[in-house]
Amino acid sequence: MAMAMASSRRQALREWRRALAMASQDPGEAPMNIFDRKLKRSQRDRAAVLRADDNSLMESVTETLLDRLLDCKRQFPVALNVGGALDYVQKLLKGRGGVEKLFMMDLSLPMLNKCAESSASEMECVHLVADEEFLPIKPGSLDLVVSCLGLHWVNNVPGAMTQFRQALKPDGFFLASIFGGDTLRELRISCHLAQLEREGGISPRVSPFSRVSDAGNLLTRAGFAIPAVDIQDYVMKYSSAMDLIDHIRQMGEMNCLLQRNPILKRDTALAAAAIYESMFREEDGSIPATFQVIYMGGWSPHSSQQKPARRGSGTVSFADIEKALGDKK
Repeated sequence: MAMAMASSRRQALREWRRALAMASQDPGEAPMNIFDRKLKRSQRDRAAVLRADDNSLMESVTETLLDRLLDCKRQFPVALNVGGALDYVQKLLKGRGGVEKLFMMDLSLPMLNKCAESSASEMECVHLVADEEFLPIKPGSLDLVVSCLGLHWVNNVPGAMTQFRQALKPDGFFLASIFGGDTLRELRISCHLAQLEREGGISPRVSPFSRVSDAGNLLTRAGFAIPAVDIQDYVMKYSSAMDLIDHIRQMGEMNCLLQRNPILKRDTALAAAAIYESMFREEDGSIPATFQVIYMGGWSPHSSQQKPARRGSGTVSFADIEKALGDKK
């Protein structure tokens, strides 16, 4: 078991390195293709049919993200809502931010059709079938960009975020949430152990996710001012491992790595489910699944924004402060 866990950690480390290479590339460079975007489109097409209207995880994440708008004193008349949980953003916006016109953009036409059918908002909504990696929005035309649980599937994240910043007006606001590195750690461990036992090797079954430190770097690299990042863990309970997989499928969050093994043997899947339940089942009979969510916010630069003081402009030395505090003691 110890050797299996060590191999699992090595495989996870390789996935992290690929994810970090993707996050650290220059926005102007050709993207390093980690994900199959065509497969992700088909997964979201399927999710548009399967997705329930009462997904508690997506609702909680969306509410927490949109609550940041209540801390802003200004209004955002023209906004872009892109990818991920865009249907929940549309449903839960409820006047926050003073949005009057909302552009809804997604890879999946069925997902946009679902949003159009369920919309009961008085906002003007414009639906666009497009990819976050190739933003079809005029520069300097938006007051707000919201991306809830979508950017972690983009190949060129710095490039996409740079395009979002360019599409914003000066002093426009970018707000996003992505799944973090501890997401589905229980499932990742179970799949690795099952593959080692039944197949003698590992292929990634859970996509790599970013760390909180990467999120701050991404905001800075994309040119956003006053970057802010925080993190929150959500632990969901399921009756079985198969129930968890159904939930992931409904969210459109299935694995779409280009280097994945497209074939999952039945006995490996059953072994992974059995390992999951034996290692993580709780006293009430449920099994937990961790979803780590990273929240990001940043502003398009503007002359009115607060800026750090010029280097060397300080008038009091730290030595004087230390001496003053020492005298008080």
